[in-house]
Amino acid sequence: MSQDTPYIFEASTVDFDQSVIENSFHKPVLVDFWAEWCAPCKALMPMLQQIAESYQGELLLAKVNCDAEPDIVSRFGIRSLPTVVLFKDGQPVDGFAGAQPESAIRALLEPHVQMPPPAAADPLEQAQTLFDEGRFADAEATLKTLLSEDNSNAKALILYARCLAERNELSEAQTVLDAVQGDEHKAALAGAKAQLKFLGLAADLPDVADLKTRLAQNPLDDEAVYQLAVQQLARQQYDAALDGLLKLFIRNRSYSEGLPHKTLLQVFDLLGNDHPLVTAYRRKLFAALY
Repeated sequence: MSQDTPYIFEASTVDFDQSVIENSFHKPVLVDFWAEWCAPCKALMPMLQQIAESYQGELLLAKVNCDAEPDIVSRFGIRSLPTVVLFKDGQPVDGFAGAQPESAIRALLEPHVQMPPPAAADPLEQAQTLFDEGRFADAEATLKTLLSEDNSNAKALILYARCLAERNELSEAQTVLDAVQGDEHKAALAGAKAQLKFLGLAADLPDVADLKTRLAQNPLDDEAVYQLAVQQLARQQYDAALDGLLKLFIRNRSYSEGLPHKTLLQVFDLLGNDHPLVTAYRRKLFAALY
């Protein structure tokens, strides 16, 4: 049987005292007495390996092939297979013979073995979740801590810039984006830069109410259609903005030297290729082009 993790190993007469008895003074060692001809042994072993792996090093699993190691079998008086014995502080402290359900084995181990603490959540994933939930201040605080330890993390820098943009710190956000190195996160970087651009443009445009009034009076006011789309993009109203830009492109594709088409492509960068709106509007844009 092959070794699967650093916590699982074969034990033999030569090394049993060191690998099992001595090790058990540091970590509990579960010893699985098995043989090649024993079908229940082969059914039990994968379960024992899974249990040992779940303890992430807090429990060791030693496998003793009884056909190859008769001295160990006789030393511990093993009479039937499978037999499993738990060693702690140099002594056998518990065990069982025959197949057992996983719940029974875990119940046997519980008084003797500490479960490892759950792995801490990845701070970057945590920050992304907070950002996606609109909790921008919390996301920013998490990212500040992360970046204080590693200020070259491109993904963290891009997300941090987007947090700054959400509170209109556009020049600071631009400085952060300019510090991003490498091409690994090219699409995310392009998206964050597009968001900054839309927020910057929106600051100098008429407000939404004025633009909607203009369009109520003249739905073919191309400038008002474009400016309203930019305001919507700055407010992350992507569906409405994409719809307006596409209609403007279809009606007047040469408006401002092809600006609606260029802006559509920037929004695709901002949202990323996997976004359902990007999939839908890429198809519509392709149909309009060809």
